[in-house]
Amino acid sequence: MTGVRVLGREHGRDDRSGGRAGGVPALLGAAELGAEPGRRATLVQFSSAFCQPCRATRRILAEVSAMVEGVAHIEIDAEERLDLVRALGIEKTPTVLVLDAAGRIVRGAAGMPRKADVIAALGAAI
Repeated sequence: MTGVRVLGREHGRDDRSGGRAGGVPALLGAAELGAEPGRRATLVQFSSAFCQPCRATRRILAEVSAMVEGVAHIEIDAEERLDLVRALGIEKTPTVLVLDAAGRIVRGAAGMPRKADVIAALGAAI
């Protein structure tokens, strides 16, 4: 996702193993996300109440999830889910994670994404 800070192993994920590294859940499902993930992929957005870019990100992710069958958009209030924020190394809002059908994080970035970049990132998950 262009123009945003891409998350990777520096945030506790070991992309090679797909397993638990640094306390990060190997898979994110309904229990961790607080909502049912998409059948094909899930766009997870970490937001905060007074974050202006979070509103625009919400619109972008909602549009993309409506365009692509089997893709869900789940928005998480970062202040209410500090446990998950800390486990995933989320440092700012908005942060977007792209999960595959199994709930593995395949892409992630902090900052407001461009619609085209979100669609391209979905390609890694589907």
